[in-house]
Amino acid sequence: MIAHCIRRYFTFFTMTALALVAGCSQESNEPQETATAPAFSATANVTDQALINAPNEAEEWLSYGRDAGETRYSPLNQVNQFNVSELGVAWTYDTGTFRGLEATPLVHNGIMYATASWSIVFAVDARTGEELWRYDPQVDRSMGWKACCDVVNRGVAIYGDKVFAGIIDGRLVALNAATGEVEWSVVTVDQSKPYTITGAPRVADGKVLIGNGGAELGTRGYLTAYDPDSGDEVWRFWVVPGNPADGFENGDVETAAATWAGDWWEVGGGGNPWDSIIYDPELRLVFVGTGNGSPWSHEYRSNGIGDNLYLSSIVALNVDDGSVVWHYQTTPADNYDYTAVQPLMITEILINGLPRKVVMQAPKNGFFYVLDAETGDLMYADPYARVTWATGVDLESGRPIETPQARYDNSISLITPGPSGAHNWHPMSFSPETGLLYLPSMHDAAFRYAIDENWEYEPSGWNLGIGLGTMADRPFREDDRYAEGTGPTYDSPGVLIAWDPVAREPRWTREYDFTINGGTLATAGNLVFQGAADGYLRAFTADLGELVWEVDLGVGIMAAPMTYELDGTQYISVMAGWGGSSGLIGPNSSGAYKPEGRLWTFQLNGNEIVPVEGQPLPALTVIEYNDDPGVLAHGEDMYFTHCMLCHGFGGASGGALADLRYAAPATYDIIQNIVREGAYAGRGMPNLGHLLSEDDVDAVKNWVLSLRAGLME
Repeated sequence: MIAHCIRRYFTFFTMTALALVAGCSQESNEPQETATAPAFSATANVTDQALINAPNEAEEWLSYGRDAGETRYSPLNQVNQFNVSELGVAWTYDTGTFRGLEATPLVHNGIMYATASWSIVFAVDARTGEELWRYDPQVDRSMGWKACCDVVNRGVAIYGDKVFAGIIDGRLVALNAATGEVEWSVVTVDQSKPYTITGAPRVADGKVLIGNGGAELGTRGYLTAYDPDSGDEVWRFWVVPGNPADGFENGDVETAAATWAGDWWEVGGGGNPWDSIIYDPELRLVFVGTGNGSPWSHEYRSNGIGDNLYLSSIVALNVDDGSVVWHYQTTPADNYDYTAVQPLMITEILINGLPRKVVMQAPKNGFFYVLDAETGDLMYADPYARVTWATGVDLESGRPIETPQARYDNSISLITPGPSGAHNWHPMSFSPETGLLYLPSMHDAAFRYAIDENWEYEPSGWNLGIGLGTMADRPFREDDRYAEGTGPTYDSPGVLIAWDPVAREPRWTREYDFTINGGTLATAGNLVFQGAADGYLRAFTADLGELVWEVDLGVGIMAAPMTYELDGTQYISVMAGWGGSSGLIGPNSSGAYKPEGRLWTFQLNGNEIVPVEGQPLPALTVIEYNDDPGVLAHGEDMYFTHCMLCHGFGGASGGALADLRYAAPATYDIIQNIVREGAYAGRGMPNLGHLLSEDDVDAVKNWVLSLRAGLME
């Protein structure tokens, strides 16, 4: 059974990539009022020059990664390794949401701008946390299933007098920075298809850039540049080619088509650039990381033929027209969900003793890449985690040296990393003082890949092409394939790595008991800040990795901290709210049940830190259920196939959603209406009537009730 396979062979996070339906929520869909900005609020006026000068303007945090290269390094040092233990609360802001918080707040002219789940945007006084305005885009909650990994958002962009935000249903909105009123809104995707937006927009040479997600569900990814004043499209970069019979949009797409085979356009192709976008104003290049193939299986996607450009690639685009200047493909013919959308970083390091501007990335596939930013020439590629799909990367050709089991068939290939990757979207930082890059890494169990011989494309469904049944129905056998692998191994599933990109090795590491941990911030105070799944925000010395401060915030942290200065006071801020894919299906490491997400801001000699408290679990009452073993087995199977991603292992979510075992008796009375008729669609629970029969739902109910009974024993 699928459930048995999950429990035996997958870590909870790896399995998030395999769930078939997503999007459940218990939040209200009531409209949010827009607050009137107080008289002291300053007018935004962020120019191209201000964005270029960001590295030298320590007081503000103007863009997602602070500077154009997204190094997430701050020159502020009022808070340093010697006094960081004196940090206390300056203020907090309750987001009013219980889903994942992944945003990095921006600060300009004394105002902080950030996003919460369901793409809600808000502005607060950066001195006090007082809300100035709040914008709710009124996303149809029933569409949450399109988001593979929770209804999250990673932040906004500021340019001119506007704040730009991507909305999970595919819109890009421009808001008045002073009032939060909509200046313009444009739909960037075909909303009849399962596209989403979770990433932060970026600004490049007077253009607003946004990508999209949805590769698992069979979409064709692209990056679009918009005019910030009107919302008009300026250019679009298609990651993968469409149907040749329809003609190619440009020469780059036609070039890419030569690396594909079969009828790939009928199954989407994928490649969605859902996160990393950076811009170098000197080179006038936009760098974008692209996503995985759709379906995952190269055999089904392209008849096992060709590299499939521009999947899983770092692509440099001409900022004027979006044309490809150079590209580097980290995983040719992607077969594993090895996206290259993980954070890109531009900085200068020594190569053979000489300074060189480079692009650096630690994508899912486990190798750390350093490329010349101007030419795309590969400098280095080294494993930062255990890797079994390749023994290394040939620096001459730039291609990975694949192991025999990398091209899996109907025999199981045990491959590391799995689909969750050795590093995902969680931002990394770089300190020019230490020369180290601070990388939040994951080291999950190996994943069992095998082709599903019975796979057929399902529009708007999860289209992976890998065989869950093959993996679940039998033990390993002689024709299953393994490899010893290369790269470092760790005893813990989560690791903070201080990576030396010149020496090409870790300088120090700190291990966690939890796979998923937050992004990092490096400062001139010789500090690295990182939040973790256990709810603690920690500070380490940047040079040696010594723990010098930690505080329990009461709720898991995924987002990266940031810092700014106002009136001579340095502040440290972080969004704390558990969710994302791991927060929906796995245990809440902080221990709280449905804790509210909160924006925390700290300063030296601040107030006492009082952790967020979760809600009390409801009292249990006896509910009779059918304990027939066949019914319970079927219910378990249906649950893990269709419900697990939102509602967690064993009916218990990671804290972001309600624990089904504790549902009220009245909820079970109307479960058919909820699951098969969409009674809770306004709360984010999709209508699954096309997937589950009445008997299926009844079996799931009985299985969950059996778990409930177990809690009462």
